[in-house]
Amino acid sequence: MPKIHKNSSVTIMSSERAKDSTEGSSRSAGDQQQQQPAPVSRYESQKRRDWNTFGQYLKNQRPPVSLSQCNCNHVLEFLRYLDQFGKTKVHLPGCVFFGQPEPPGPCTCPLRQAWGSLDALIGRLRAAYEENGGSQESNPFGNGAIRVYLREVKDCQSKARGIPYKKKKKKKIQIKVNDEVKPSKQPT
Repeated sequence: MPKIHKNSSVTIMSSERAKDSTEGSSRSAGDQQQQQPAPVSRYESQKRRDWNTFGQYLKNQRPPVSLSQCNCNHVLEFLRYLDQFGKTKVHLPGCVFFGQPEPPGPCTCPLRQAWGSLDALIGRLRAAYEENGGSQESNPFGNGAIRVYLREVKDCQSKARGIPYKKKKKKKIQIKVNDEVKPSKQPT
């Protein structure tokens, strides 16, 4: 009867350990790579999680909405639903801290999803929709109403916090050209 070893909460039988060590030396590197799936990037895992969350949101609607029936209004409702989980303080126009980037005290203004988070979310969902068989033409995440909503959220949050969003300009790489031209020797 083989001995059972307990090492860091994993139980391994000694005969299996010996078998694995002899087989491991005869395996090719290609076989070992095939056994382990490639690691999923952070973006891909976020995209999958966001897609599953949106799918669950549609299923929880009364009556449930299928993905084929989904339109931009469902997406807008989803974005508004997500506001309840937001962590960004958005001051209302009547608040004494409205327009102040760093208010000196607390207030009762609501927490919302940050514009940048919503923008990134829509980008991931737009890509996931097409990867899951949706056509680019019928993509509800690419609808103009979504872009308008995001622009309004951006403007509202920038005014409420007193921080205007400015589009970053790409730095132009300047290549210095040597203006000096050396005179060439001409045969005389």
